[in-house]
Amino acid sequence: MTPPVSHPILAHGRWFTLTLPEQLGNVGSEYERAMSWRKKNSPDHAQKAFDRMLELLDLTLSDPRWSGRRKELARLREEACRLLYSQDDSPGLGKYFLQFAALARRNK
Repeated sequence: MTPPVSHPILAHGRWFTLTLPEQLGNVGSEYERAMSWRKKNSPDHAQKAFDRMLELLDLTLSDPRWSGRRKELARLREEACRLLYSQDDSPGLGKYFLQFAALARRNK
């Protein structure tokens, strides 16, 4: 059974009009939400944010403009999953995603 789409407008085309920094900045927002809920010991909220993050990251992976970056994006997905499901309290990917959000904001 396929989970419901959390971002229907983005999933039906708008996502593919965003730049890579905009896409990864949005992915990072959901990643930070998931990590924040996890730290607050709220697994249901963390899982929902994590599912939204994966949905956006999978849309980014399917964007034909980034075909040359699929390996990097797939590795990012793998690392995000590892960090969200581990008890590792390392800094994680927050700084990585923040760079994209800052770049997207600067380019507006």
